[in-house]
Parts: sequence; structure tokens; C-alpha cells
Amino acid sequence: MGTAQRTRHSTIQPADWNIAQLPGLSKEDCDRLAASGIHTTLQLLETIKTVPEKQALAAEIQIHIQHVNKWLALSDLARVPIVGCQYCGMLLHAGISSATQLAQMSLPRLHQQILKLHVSTLHNQDHCPSLDELANWIRQARSLNI
Repeated sequence: MGTAQRTRHSTIQPADWNIAQLPGLSKEDCDRLAASGIHTTLQLLETIKTVPEKQALAAEIQIHIQHVNKWLALSDLARVPIVGCQYCGMLLHAGISSATQLAQMSLPRLHQQILKLHVSTLHNQDHCPSLDELANWIRQARSLNI
């Protein structure tokens, strides 16, 4: 008999972005996070994993915990390199709040949610990512080395 075939699952490394690249963060927010030792998206995800840690950071930088939750969701989505900081906000506004959730999405469902967002906010579907792009987002989220 020949050699056994091995199934290879390629994994990718999570992307790490400067915290200032996340959409919606003001310079003051970035400065406060930096003063707390958080300069990148992966640092934020590594530092803040529990509700008490979220509460502590919110109290330390004097901001509502909802902002911390949003930054964590954006940082998690931005771990998918092809999504990055460019599309993490769009995904969050379309109802996808984590790389794990993105990995579990079906292509038709993701397309429907993104298209709905584009039509409702931009009144236009011309700039909606293509099915191929969305399929690549899902594929990369699935192969993310978590």
C-alpha cells in the first residue's frame, strides 16, 4: 500500500493592527488605550477577556463599557487579515460580531446581510463586496489559527 494521505488544513495567523486603525475610535480613545498599555488590536483581545476586565478597562479610561465591547468585536473581526480594519465595521453593522461567527456563516446568509446593510444605509448596492470576496472572508475566518 502507498503512503497514507494526510489532510492539510492551512491556517493563517491572526492580523494585528494599530489600535488607531479601528473604525470609530477617536484620538482621545486611542491615547487612553495607549496609556493603559494597549497599542494593537491583538493586545486589546489578549488583555480583555472577561467581563470584570472589560469593566476595569472602562472604569480606568472613563468610558462606557459598550464602547469597550464594540472595540473588542471590531478587533476580533479585524483578526481575519482579508477583513482587517477596512471591513470589520461593515461586518459589525451587518450583525456579525466575531471571527467565529463569520466562519460559521453560509455565503448566501452573509451576502444577504451585507447587501441589506448596503441598501439600507447607502441606498445602493454597487459597492457591496462580491460573492467571491465574501466567500474569501468566510474561508479565511475558518482557517484562522485561533
